[in-house]
Amino acid sequence: MKKCKIEVLKTTFHEDLAKEYGCKNLGKCPMHKVGDVFYGDYAKPDGLCDEAWKAMYQYVFALSHGCDIFYYKDWIDKEGVAICSCNDGIRPVIFKIERTDEESELDYTPVK
Repeated sequence: MKKCKIEVLKTTFHEDLAKEYGCKNLGKCPMHKVGDVFYGDYAKPDGLCDEAWKAMYQYVFALSHGCDIFYYKDWIDKEGVAICSCNDGIRPVIFKIERTDEESELDYTPVK
């Protein structure tokens, strides 16, 4: 199993939705900044938002276990990469998940 690099590509803010539904003084997500990098495989990396992890963990798991292209090759054209966002509909953060060549520290040795 390989580790995946998780990088923040973009932070967004839907002002129209915030005006109608958001709390006063709501702005872009305060948890992550463009360029933040995390490494993960089977568990949420320290410092990564819980909601972001819920939205991406299946892609991290699949990539770390060797998946190359998702779905029917009609989403992302680059092998070993997924682009996803967190679950925050007002201020979503966009992440790039990319499989690395670095081995995970998790030992999957079968128990006999």
